[in-house]
Formats: sequence, C-alpha cells, structure tokens
Amino acid sequence: MSDKKDSKPCHHCQSRSASLPADTTTVHYEKFWLYRHCSSVEQSHRQAQKAGQLFSGLLAMNVVFLGSAFISSMIFNRVAITLADVWILLSVLKVLCVFWVIYYLMGTSRKPHAILYRDSHAGPIWVRGSVLLFGSCSILLNVFEIGYSTILVRCKSNVEIMFPVIAILFIGTQIYFLWHHSKDCIQVQHNFTRCGLMVAIATNLLEWLLSVTNDSLHMEMESQLREVEQRFIGKAPSSHPHWCNETAMCVCPNTTICRVFQEGYILLYPFNTEYSLVCSSMLYVMWKNVGRTISHHHSLEKRPKFKLKGVLFGPVLGTSAVIIGACVFMMYQIQAATLDPSRQVLVIYFTYYIVLLPLMSVCAVVGTLIHALEKKELDTVQNPTRSLDAVLLMGAALGQIGMSYFSIVALIASNRRDLLNRLALAYSVLIIIQNITQNVFVIDGLHRRHVEKEEDSKEVQNCEACRQRRMSVLELGQEIRKVSLSYIHTYSHLTWKRRVLREISFFLVLSNIILWIMPTFGSHPLFENGMERSFYGYSTWFVIVNFGLPLSVFYRMHSIGGLLEVYVTA
Repeated sequence: MSDKKDSKPCHHCQSRSASLPADTTTVHYEKFWLYRHCSSVEQSHRQAQKAGQLFSGLLAMNVVFLGSAFISSMIFNRVAITLADVWILLSVLKVLCVFWVIYYLMGTSRKPHAILYRDSHAGPIWVRGSVLLFGSCSILLNVFEIGYSTILVRCKSNVEIMFPVIAILFIGTQIYFLWHHSKDCIQVQHNFTRCGLMVAIATNLLEWLLSVTNDSLHMEMESQLREVEQRFIGKAPSSHPHWCNETAMCVCPNTTICRVFQEGYILLYPFNTEYSLVCSSMLYVMWKNVGRTISHHHSLEKRPKFKLKGVLFGPVLGTSAVIIGACVFMMYQIQAATLDPSRQVLVIYFTYYIVLLPLMSVCAVVGTLIHALEKKELDTVQNPTRSLDAVLLMGAALGQIGMSYFSIVALIASNRRDLLNRLALAYSVLIIIQNITQNVFVIDGLHRRHVEKEEDSKEVQNCEACRQRRMSVLELGQEIRKVSLSYIHTYSHLTWKRRVLREISFFLVLSNIILWIMPTFGSHPLFENGMERSFYGYSTWFVIVNFGLPLSVFYRMHSIGGLLEVYVTA
C-alpha cells in the first residue's frame, strides 16, 4: 500500500482558487498495487480507497477478536489467563496508539496539503464536550485506582499500578487529539492513518468490553468491607493467625482515605464506559473521512448555533421532569444504601417512568408528524457523522429493548399479578415504544435539510453598542426590557411547526438527561425487582443486564446529541 501525490487539480479547485492559496489546490490520489492497471486515476483512487478501508477494518477486527478472546478466557478460566494478562495486552495497544497519535500530530498533519478539508458535521461541540467531561472523569478514576493500589502496594503487582498510569497517558493524548482534529479529512498517508485510527477504535472497544465484564475491584472492595465488619463484631476466625496477618496487610491502614478512593472509583466508573464508546464513534467518523473530498458549497456551509430563543414550554416541562426524577432517584439511593430497596420505593420509581415515558413517546410521534408536514427536503449529501448517528441510535436501543423483552417474558410467564409486577410489565412495554418512536423522530430530523434564516442583525449591533458604552441603572432596565420584547417577538414569529419542534426537542433532551443519570449512578429496578432473577437465574440475568444496561445508558447519552442537532436545525 502506498500513497501518491498528483499535481492534477480536483474538479472543484478552480472555483476555490479565490479563497484558497495557490499551493493547496492539490489532490493526493491513493494508489494500491491490486488496482495499478485501472483505466483512470480517479477509478484507481476509488478502488484504492475501498481496499484501504477493507484492510484497516480487517486489522481492527483481528485486534478486537484477540482482545475478546483474552477477556473471555479470563472470565471462564482465571488460572490460565488472568486479569493482569488482559491489562498487559491493553497497555501494549494503548502505548501503540499514543505513539501513533504523536506521529499524527507532529508528522502527518503537518505535511503539505495534508488537511485541505474539514467536515463541519463531525465533532460538534457537545460531542467534544462529552469527550472532555467523560475523559476527565476517567482520568480521575485512574488517579483513585492508583491511590488505592499505592496504599495496598504490598498486596498489588506492578501491573496493577502501571496499568492506570498508562491509561491516564492514553486518555489525555486521545482527548487532545479528538478535540483539535476530529474534523480532519486527511489527504496524505491514507492507509497508515486508517490503520492507526482502527487500532485506536479497537482499543477503546476492548476497554469498554473489559469495563462491563470485569467487576473484580468491586468484589475486592466489598470483600474488604465485609472483613472489616467481621473484625469489628469479633467474628474474624482466630484459628488462622497467618490468614489474619495477610488480611491485615491487605486492609487499608487509613479507612477514611480508603473509603474516599473506593467511593470515588465506584462513582466515576460509569463515565469510563461512556468515554470509550464516544471516542470510538468519533474515531470512526475520522476513519470514514480519510481521503474524503468535500465540495466547495458543503465546506462553506454555516453550521447553526445553539440558541435558547423560541422555546418556553419545553424547558419548563423538561426541568420539572428532571427535578421530580432527581427526587425519586435520591429516595431510591437512600433506601439502597441502607438495605434492599423497599417495595414502596420501587412502586414510586416505576410510576415515575410510567408517567414520563408515554409523554416522551407522544412528543416524538407529534414531532415525526410535523416533519412529514414540513416542506423541507431530505439532505442526501454523503455525511459519515449522520450515518453513524443513525446506526448507533438503532444499535444502542437494542440493549434496552432486549432487556425489556426478557423482562416481559419473565413477568407474563410467572403469572403473578401483584402491583409491582404489573408496573414492571408496563414499564418494559413503554420503554420499547419510547425507544422506537424517539429513534424515528431523531433519525428523520437528522436527515432534514437545514434552511438558513437571516437573524436579527440589527439586534446584534445594538447589543454590541451596549457593551461599548457605560450603562446607568435606568439604561440597564431599558435594555433588559428590549431583550425580553425581542425574545417574545422571536417566539411569536417562529412558524408553529418550528416552534413545536424546538419545544419537543428541548423537552426530550432534558428527559433523556435524567433517564441517563438514574441508571448511570446505580438505579437498576429491573435487577432489584427480583422476578427476572428468580425466573432466569442470577447468573443469566446478571449477564443480560451487564450487556444491556451499558448500551441503554449510551443510548440515552447519544440521543441527547441527536436531539440537540434536531433542535438547532428546526
């Protein structure tokens, strides 16, 4: 595989010559040895591009299968393959990714004509912001893990201490890379860049897989807490002094610091799984954009900005849903911290969902009908970000939908008709309906062409003038009144279709935020209810929840980004 630089100008370069320097009107055509006898350079370029994607995809597939084999072997045969072996494999992959990112930053991206185009749809600010937030929490998570391992250094191996250090380096490098280069359409070293991106995607997917399957640290922490409790109540076995000495060496001498590290680790653990999935999706878009050329019109297209004008009822209803959900969540957590959640708390929890989910479903259906009534044309321009968004929404929804169907079968087959089981059955059915209706609304909204509208430039100029002069209290009051009147004017002059779409989108954004928070930080009513556990068995139901729950959490978080896109383009 090799890349060749051709001085032939691209088909739209002449129209760009007025806005670009003369030396950037160069296209780097890809070459591949299998297609060296193609009739034209363009045809050879297209075939080489497909071949490069195929081979880099096969590389990622092999890395994922290798890592999955390691992780599966660790789960089913902890003697032959240990957690330390999995950590070593992931550490090697992370180091390779760090070296590749450094080479990309210092070498590839600085080559002449390397970045002629930038995809305006890739890496919107809320996606990069989520990478920054989740990445920062993941770094803090690894800091807590290092502190916890350092206190118990006599019971920890060198791998257990070095793995979080390498993870911090990997996360920090990746955050910087995605923040500054997620929009790049790289035009040089195509195949090497594709392979680097695919190895990074595979590493993040394996990190996610390990996060949702490995609960060894949680088990270790719970075991130590039980040992401390037994020691306090005098139940530690006195007939094994050697066992007692080893236990004392492996228990934190300072219980306050240890408690901080343990609680901090458990609190931040969900952010690490979300971080891995978000990074994988952004890296995939970059991989699709390697060698991509963007038309002059598309490259100059102005992205709509997020503005809070034109919404009133959506924020009010959404904020109410968030506040009520936060109260229900705190009640649930308080009960779960002392003993198993009581029947009353589970009834309140399910009732909250049963009220909110139909409202969200109705809003999504109304929004879809408005899309059908609109005169906006569908945007058929090739857009890797939008295509990936649709696939991720459909794929991630399968986690929640799958758990709901397993729950429905268990609840119906058990033939128990008490209030809690009826609420759980209604909850599962409504979850399926809400996921499907919301997916249809979001995906349809993402494919609607944005119509640019002239905003009130006069109002902006007035605001700039306000900043340039000192305002008295009276003038400040007048300006506040002008802004309020301007808001009312904007709200009243939006077409009813745009207004309803913005209201619906904003309400669904806030609703998905609270539905993301509740399961992310420990509210799992499907696991606590007990009916499904007794029907399928603890191990089977634990596997179902352990794979379905991370996908459902990711679905809520990804839906927020899609709904924000629908909001700003409404």
